[in-house]
This record gives sequence, structure tokens and C-alpha cells, in this order.
Amino acid sequence: MNGAIDIKLLLSLGAILVSIVSASVIVKQKLAAVIDRLNALQKDYESRLRLLDQRTDKQENMIDLNAQKTTVLSGILSPSSLEKRHREMERILVMSTSNEERIKKLESLHNGKHPSV
Repeated sequence: MNGAIDIKLLLSLGAILVSIVSASVIVKQKLAAVIDRLNALQKDYESRLRLLDQRTDKQENMIDLNAQKTTVLSGILSPSSLEKRHREMERILVMSTSNEERIKKLESLHNGKHPSV
């Protein structure tokens, strides 16, 4: 071969070029499929993360609500508060018995007779 290009060389170069182009097309298609699958996975993970965030927010809200309820109940059931309420109830009961006695006394003062005028 003295530098001449023959048909065999051209066919070989053409075959190599066709194989390279077909390989690149196949790689491009496969890469597009892989990218699509990755995008689908990303969307799936994002939706799952959103659901987890929502669940976490609900749980945190419930924890805060329970903490507030506990604070209120502990305030209601605190010894100083209970003592204060018991003393108020005692005063009310004492007042009610003394009122009953006063009413009985007033009723006994009245003899049920009215003089004619």
C-alpha cells in the first residue's frame, strides 16, 4: 500500500463510524431512560419526605398540645390551688348552714297571725 485509499479501507472506516454512531444512539437512549427513572425516584422520595414532614408536624403539635394540657391540669391539681378551693367550699358550706339557721330563726319569729287594720 503506497498511500492509496482502497474500498476495503473505506468500508472499514464506514463500519467503524456506523458502529460508533449506533453505540452513541443506544447510550443516549439508555441514558435518557436512566434519567427518567432517577427523576421518578426523586419525585417519589420528595413525596415520601413531604408525608414524613406532615406526620412529624402533627406529632409535634400533639406533643405541644399534651404539654399544655398537662400544664393546665397540674395547675388545677396543685396543692395551693386545691387548698384554696377547699377553703372556699368550706366557707360556702358554713354560709349555707348559717343561712338555714337564720331562716329558721326568722320563721320562728313570725307567728303567722296578722292583726286586722
